[in-house]
Amino acid sequence: MTSTAQARLLDLFGIDLPIIQGPMALASTPEMVIAVSEAGGLGSLAGAQYDAAGLRAAFDTVRAGTRRPFNVNFFCHTPPADDPARQAAWLDRLAGHYAEAGLDPNMPKTPSGRTPFDAGLASVVEEYRPEIVSFHFGLPAPDLFERVKRTGARIIASATTVPEARWLADHGVDAVIAMGAEAGGHRGIFLNDRISEQLGTFALVPQVVDAVPVPVIAAGGVTDRRGVEAAFALGAAAVQVGTAYLFTPEAEAKISPIYRKALRMTERPTALTNLFTGRPARGIVNRAMTELGPISELAPAFPTAGTALGPLRSAAEAAGRDDFTLLWAGQSFPLARPMSAAALTRMLAGLDG
Repeated sequence: MTSTAQARLLDLFGIDLPIIQGPMALASTPEMVIAVSEAGGLGSLAGAQYDAAGLRAAFDTVRAGTRRPFNVNFFCHTPPADDPARQAAWLDRLAGHYAEAGLDPNMPKTPSGRTPFDAGLASVVEEYRPEIVSFHFGLPAPDLFERVKRTGARIIASATTVPEARWLADHGVDAVIAMGAEAGGHRGIFLNDRISEQLGTFALVPQVVDAVPVPVIAAGGVTDRRGVEAAFALGAAAVQVGTAYLFTPEAEAKISPIYRKALRMTERPTALTNLFTGRPARGIVNRAMTELGPISELAPAFPTAGTALGPLRSAAEAAGRDDFTLLWAGQSFPLARPMSAAALTRMLAGLDG
């Protein structure tokens, strides 16, 4: 039976099923978005993986495959100022690993990064007018936020604490994603960086439901119908699921064989780490996390920490190892099962058995 909260959100978004595919920059594809939205859920593009031209191309692909509503997600970080001293200290910390791999620490490196929401991306949103726009790490500058609002898009954003949820509701979002500590990938932290104080999904969701007047979307640690039902029992209007979609054929084009192999090794734990990007994110524990952290004060600011790890990652992967590969996954990844994105969406919604 659909609850009042679920009915409100379904009407708000114009979708049939209260299931949202998480916008995973490493794995989501336009084909995944199409499959989820066509199944009745809400597919999500990861806008942080595109520049303006790439985002236009992704929008064109999605619009050619579905006329159903979909979401596009953006990061709201401020690119850090150059910090040569911190970068040098980080490279010095990695010197032993470079020597072991037979690499020169001063070799050219490909900069790591993620695109923050800016005026150029706002112009693409204005041009294509997606039905839902979501934000991570808070909200963009007020002028950019108002530009998105004027398109008619419903706006949602991630909160990892009750104060963050209240802040988002006070600043005009249409729904809040309550992201528990179990969630894979980057934490949506923006009011403080005290990750040790953060709550799990099933402690966070009911507190956020009680604290804000807008619908609440549960995220973190949900990979099957049991988790969805638990979230609904706590008052969630919908559930956002990321990691389970890593096991779909629609993700295969984006996920490396090394990453897929790690996802099959269900005995491996996950942990929060800042080594690969500079911000806390949950991934499967590997050698880098064991030997360097998983949290290191030396890691440069987001999103630059991964630059120095790049050559080490390439060398290890060439040898078939994931020593320095970021392997984002939520705590419940061992519960996920291979199936199509459409089938997963229907299963999570309690359809098709």
